[in-house]
Amino acid sequence: MTTKSSLTSMSPSRAPAAAYDDFLVRVLPQAREQRVWNPSDGPLPSLFVSHGAPFTLDDPRWLGDLFAWARSMPKPRAIVVVSAHWERAPVAVSGAAAGTPLFYDFSGFHPRYKTLPYATPDATDLARRLRGLLAPTPVHQFADRGLDHGAFIPLMAMYPAADVPVTQLSMPSLAPDALLELGARLRPLREEGVLVLGSGFMTHSFAVFRHPELAAATAAFDEWAVDALARGDADALADYRDKAPGASVAHPTADHFVPLLSAVGAADDPGSAVSAIDRMVMGNSTRSVRLN
Repeated sequence: MTTKSSLTSMSPSRAPAAAYDDFLVRVLPQAREQRVWNPSDGPLPSLFVSHGAPFTLDDPRWLGDLFAWARSMPKPRAIVVVSAHWERAPVAVSGAAAGTPLFYDFSGFHPRYKTLPYATPDATDLARRLRGLLAPTPVHQFADRGLDHGAFIPLMAMYPAADVPVTQLSMPSLAPDALLELGARLRPLREEGVLVLGSGFMTHSFAVFRHPELAAATAAFDEWAVDALARGDADALADYRDKAPGASVAHPTADHFVPLLSAVGAADDPGSAVSAIDRMVMGNSTRSVRLN
């Protein structure tokens, strides 16, 4: 969600990203010292994160929750993100060179948000592994396309030291079955210490900003999703348009929901979902989940 009014309501009196500045001062030493995954840890989980927009960087609680979530796991060897903000077929991979400039795919915010860096290490090995894993599907690499805000906003909070190689995969389509299949093909990465991260938003309604009474619909959708995840019902999640209450309000478009299916597809046990964050912000669910 990328509206200026949303940002203003979150941070009416502080400088843009002031909460993030404070957060970095407090947590960087811990972030740098986090233990890195090793094979004895077993497979990393797959995650779905409600990523927010720049206003996440103005919310101390959201930043803290994301950081604590990342600290509850070993630091991954690498991260692959499937973000709501990149749909391209056939599947494509973002630039992998160290320090590839970010893709600031938002507008209507203070200019400072487009100057905040997140310069991650070289991810060439990960990009090569992804091309091999997805073969024989051709995978084009967009060398100049950096991480978009669906990737870098949550990762700035989860791994603020920017010391983990990251690359991004496009969504080959918005069809839920396509995202389930993509996640399944990424599943072996978890055994290699690579974090598979679907990034969207559990509900993504702009209408609720103008009509707060619609929050009942987003809450109903969120409750339905929690139940479907608890049952490991990937078919119901894929058929959310017909099965979920409030779907037309919670997700007028599919882009912010279907990344959840990539995390479900990458999981060994779709019924293992545990909510790490389950807060409502401005009428929308920021629910973020871990699956084993």
